[in-house]
Amino acid sequence: MPVDMHKNVSVQVDSDFALLLPSGVYEIKKMEPRSKIRTIIVFCLFLAIAGIIGFGYFCQDQVCALSKRAVLLQSSDILAYNELPLHQANSINGNAANGITAMAAKASSSASASAPQNIIANAGLSYEDVLNDDFQFDMDGHDVMVFLHIQKTGGTSFGRHLVRDLDLKRPCECQRQRKRCYCFRPHRNENWLFSRYSTGWKCGLHADWTELTSCVDVELDKNEGETAKRRYFYISLLREPIARYMSEYRHVRRGATWKGSRHWCLGRQASAAELPACYKGKDWLDVDLDQFAGCESNLAANRQTRMLADLALVGCYNKSSMPAHERDRVMLASAKRNLAAMAYFGLTEYQKMSQYIFEETFNLRFAIPFEQHNTTISAAAVLNLRQDQRRRIEKLNGLDIELYAFAKTLLFQRFEHLKAKDSNFEQRYANLGNIYFKQGVTEFNWDSNVDDGLSTDH
Repeated sequence: MPVDMHKNVSVQVDSDFALLLPSGVYEIKKMEPRSKIRTIIVFCLFLAIAGIIGFGYFCQDQVCALSKRAVLLQSSDILAYNELPLHQANSINGNAANGITAMAAKASSSASASAPQNIIANAGLSYEDVLNDDFQFDMDGHDVMVFLHIQKTGGTSFGRHLVRDLDLKRPCECQRQRKRCYCFRPHRNENWLFSRYSTGWKCGLHADWTELTSCVDVELDKNEGETAKRRYFYISLLREPIARYMSEYRHVRRGATWKGSRHWCLGRQASAAELPACYKGKDWLDVDLDQFAGCESNLAANRQTRMLADLALVGCYNKSSMPAHERDRVMLASAKRNLAAMAYFGLTEYQKMSQYIFEETFNLRFAIPFEQHNTTISAAAVLNLRQDQRRRIEKLNGLDIELYAFAKTLLFQRFEHLKAKDSNFEQRYANLGNIYFKQGVTEFNWDSNVDDGLSTDH
């Protein structure tokens, strides 16, 4: 019976591969030695591991962090921050991530202990980091202070103090004709301060937390012409919400608009549909309070919460991305978390305490004391509000009111902790700013700087 020679047959013969060809002739092909295959596999694994390590090192934190935010939208971890006791929010014995982990574990037994780490974006070193006994703000290294300037909180005055009144080895060089100072490191021309008066509004006019954390590193690389591994320390000021809201109202009524603000989030600006204008024309001059409060897209309401929160968690400025109540809860929790993690924040109503905390935190000294003026024009305007106006403004700023209460408790805790560590507290506190006579220091006029002076920001 004829044999069908048109089929291929393969067999294993002593590690060689035998192929029966149609012609009936065996062709023996030598297999690759197993040692060579193992070498190839090990090499591929090495490349994979090296790629992961290299990506983690070279990928900019603010870019890589974008993928982490999606995890938050499906997690309840950050929401638990609204119910977190203050002693956990500002835990002395742990870092920021550990504090959040403890919070999440208590709030939700189903939450993973490592999940809260997903909410840490490129927000710099936390307050817990600077509590270490060996901490030093390194002017000669790559440390950078980033000032998140919220409108009508006294940030203009504080910003001037930073560039004109700190006792430094190399003081900032300020130009009379320009609102700009060169705040360079002692031995090289690199910025240690990222603020309005030192670098300008590089990340947009009154850039918020969302904008700054995705922008500062890139802008400093551009400005200095090189990539550096910097340590960032975010700082900010907050103010009693009703007084701040009234101050912003008076400011806008005089012609301020802040049209230069970008409202940048996840790679794009807010659209006109997301932030419709409250007025027609170039400004909102002479607007009355009821009109001001009646515009639903007016960013004056809950401004402090919005500017301190990670807006990517709530769909940026797209309010249709989640229910309003849920959006408010997430935004408030995010603002609280970011505030508690900040290296420093102060409160307008507690100038002396805020100055002491700043100086002790960074081991830097101001050459002028911060004076407190509680009788601002806006405070007087609050007293003259009708009851219905007062209730409406309180409702509009409900998130800020809760955030401010959180911030006030947190500030007092930090103050008491630093006070307990300071063996020379009484003398230090009584002589804040009295280092020596410094010619040309800023005169601190709380009334004019916070309330009366029309900003050129608009």
